[in-house]
Amino acid sequence: MPRTIRALAACALLSSLAACVVAPQQEPAPRPNPQQIADKRLHQVDGRIDNLSRRIDNRVNLGYYPPPQGGELHHRLEVIRREAHDMAAQHGGGLSADEQRVLNEELDGAAHAIGE
Repeated sequence: MPRTIRALAACALLSSLAACVVAPQQEPAPRPNPQQIADKRLHQVDGRIDNLSRRIDNRVNLGYYPPPQGGELHHRLEVIRREAHDMAAQHGGGLSADEQRVLNEELDGAAHAIGE
């Protein structure tokens, strides 16, 4: 009888250890909706334009260049923003990866002109 009890206790111990070692299976994370990704790309471009616009204002306020030059730089950013939103309107509100890359290249040029 004591052997039977020891054998049952050993089996219980081993099964509890096995449960600790085996990781529970997790469900795969849901894949993001392609439209949400496209919308996020547009928001990223808009955010970058907003940051560059604030940088222009700061540089004009510090006297790095005169207000008319700041106005020209703001106009350049607004043209890029209009392009981004025109592209997005063709795809239901978001940007493709290629469109975002093209816009970022234009913003790189604008950032260089601003003086980054």
